[in-house]
Amino acid sequence: MTIRPADQIIHKAAWLYYAHGLTQDEVARALDISRASVAMYLRRARDTGIVTISTSTQLFAEDVLARRLEDALRLDAVWVVPDSAHSSDPTADVPIVAANVFMGLVERGSRIGVAWGRTVYTIADQMAHADLQGVTVVQLCGNLGAPYSYRPDECTMEIARRLNAKGLNLYAPLVLSTENLAAALRAEPVIREQLDGIAGCDLALFSIGTVDADSHVVNCGAVDARGLAELRAAGAAGVVAGRIIDARGEALDCGYNRRLIAADIDTLRAIPRRLVVVREDNKLEPLEAALAGGLCTHLVLGTRMARRLLEHAEKARAPAH
Repeated sequence: MTIRPADQIIHKAAWLYYAHGLTQDEVARALDISRASVAMYLRRARDTGIVTISTSTQLFAEDVLARRLEDALRLDAVWVVPDSAHSSDPTADVPIVAANVFMGLVERGSRIGVAWGRTVYTIADQMAHADLQGVTVVQLCGNLGAPYSYRPDECTMEIARRLNAKGLNLYAPLVLSTENLAAALRAEPVIREQLDGIAGCDLALFSIGTVDADSHVVNCGAVDARGLAELRAAGAAGVVAGRIIDARGEALDCGYNRRLIAADIDTLRAIPRRLVVVREDNKLEPLEAALAGGLCTHLVLGTRMARRLLEHAEKARAPAH
């Protein structure tokens, strides 16, 4: 369904009223229209069935910047979310839009691979409840031993709960102490079957991690700051589902990755639809690495990041003088 220009104001009013909980007076001030117009637009939204947030997300897919990014990066779909004027966090709307984009991609019988982190868990928390038949949610990487918010198992099971789906946790640590131990555990029939099952996913949801001192792999204890600095010096550019990637989007040849229990990069890349969601401004380099490696088909991001990404993409394509 294409949103006609005349309908955009209706979708915007519905988005602010239903998604953000603004009053009609606040919506009127935000859109610079009268309160009577807001009431009329909300009534029309209810009458035409466009009050659902999922249809309003089309506003962000039809943005000119989103279309330019799709062309420049050869992605299936991009949603560019304007900075929020109704929250102390300018990127607060990104998980809201992403949750509804994700719900729109889920189909009956879907097998979904889910990574972890604050962004993924926030998306799960924003998701509506659904009851689709035959949906399975699969954990893409091993778990963390110490208590940690946004753990892989928590993200997987919360999304499964929202979808009334079957959740499959990966019952192994994310990182082992030695490469031999990790190889032996990956060879165990139960773990091998779980890892092999990731290849059957038709949809994946993940964000991209940084390789700086505030990286989630440092905060969760998977690697210490010194070890990550060494990985950075060796070419690390980002983190995908717990795995370190280089600037080409390939798994970095390093001991950390060899001690990992997680989907490999080729398996992730083979999943037909790969929804990547990025909120933080410091994730341009890891996002570009993931895009270079073909790890993304669908992308949700904020306006500032979208502009920076497009600028870099157009510079890279410009002929050298």
